[in-house]
Amino acid sequence: MRVLIQRVTEARVLTEEGTSGAIRNGLVVFLGVSRKDEVSDADYLLEKLLHLRIFPDEQGKMNRNVQEAAGALLIVSQFTLYASCLKGRRPNFDLAAPAEQAQALYNYFVAAARKGPVPVETGIFQASMSVHLVNDGPVTIWIDSADRGRKEE
Repeated sequence: MRVLIQRVTEARVLTEEGTSGAIRNGLVVFLGVSRKDEVSDADYLLEKLLHLRIFPDEQGKMNRNVQEAAGALLIVSQFTLYASCLKGRRPNFDLAAPAEQAQALYNYFVAAARKGPVPVETGIFQASMSVHLVNDGPVTIWIDSADRGRKEE
């Protein structure tokens, strides 16, 4: 499972029906699910992003997590995080989980996040969405559950 997170001052997701989710200060969380992912991958990523100190303190140093910054999460499913561009000119999405598996893990991730300390908004799984955001910093970070246990090089 992968997340691409962006620290934002505001963000919203639009669909044909209108706004499905919107936040002010917080994190936009683009969530991709692979064929190999399980609940433990979701738990790992959620714990990691909720405690990641990427919000500024009084001195401007990245020293606060999303809760300490009074932020929220906007979680958006994004299977394209598992695109492979190794061959040819068209991305291959064979590593991405089938829709049923991906939706189950996405729903689990969202439900677990909603039990946590910060407000949670979402996009709509498999919908065509427009994501509007103001990246603050800019701060954009990639976290992959496959890296769990790896040491920094």
